[in-house]
Amino acid sequence: MFCNQISNSKRDLWRQCRLKYRYRYVDKLEETDKGNMDALQFGSYIHEIFEQGVECTDLSGLQRIAEELRDTYKFGKSYEPKIETCLKNFLRLNSSFPEKGQVELSYKQDLGCVEQVGFVDRIIKGKDGGLLVIDYKTGKREKTKFELFEDSQGMSYVYAAHKIYNVPVEKITFAHYYPLTDSLVTVKYTPAALSKHNKRIVEDVWNIRKSKKVDLAASENQFCNWCGYKSLCPLFNPTQLVEERLQNATKKPKRKP
Repeated sequence: MFCNQISNSKRDLWRQCRLKYRYRYVDKLEETDKGNMDALQFGSYIHEIFEQGVECTDLSGLQRIAEELRDTYKFGKSYEPKIETCLKNFLRLNSSFPEKGQVELSYKQDLGCVEQVGFVDRIIKGKDGGLLVIDYKTGKREKTKFELFEDSQGMSYVYAAHKIYNVPVEKITFAHYYPLTDSLVTVKYTPAALSKHNKRIVEDVWNIRKSKKVDLAASENQFCNWCGYKSLCPLFNPTQLVEERLQNATKKPKRKP
């Protein structure tokens, strides 16, 4: 199966459910279910406010950006009270940094047989020559330091920053920032951990390439309730109904790569 680029989200999907990977990246189908769309839309909304408002020094500036963007994103009214909380906390975080830093860094890293691609929310340069790599998280649940030590996305971001800025891995700190709670959870990785992580990525890519479309079966897991393809899944629907829905789905415009 063709795969010359891999992102963290693409790899995570491969590990979560082969059928979902097939629907999104092979068949390129649009998601059929609402799933966690409200949470995703809210997260994207807050990310864009932070991106555009990185140089704001007062709340009113961030609020103007929030108002201008609000109609672009669709999420329920239950999220409305969270907006101001996120903006106030972001303003406090922002004031603690010595510089704006790099915002929304797009990267491509050659891992030998595959190119890893992604976006980093923000990178701040420290006075000691080190880097703080930040990933904004708008969910309720915060990861612990132990969980961040195993975070695939974090390791990929740090490796990209290490290569792009030519800064030793030991001088790069990775952080999840949670604007709802104003929490900054930080970790540092070792060169050995990043090397091992990159090898696992390459192994997954080769497994993807060796796979056949018919072999990509569904896996029931904790992500099923929020899956955008649940109505097309044979684990939750009769086979005949899934086949009918798939026929209708393939007649519609396919999602972009």
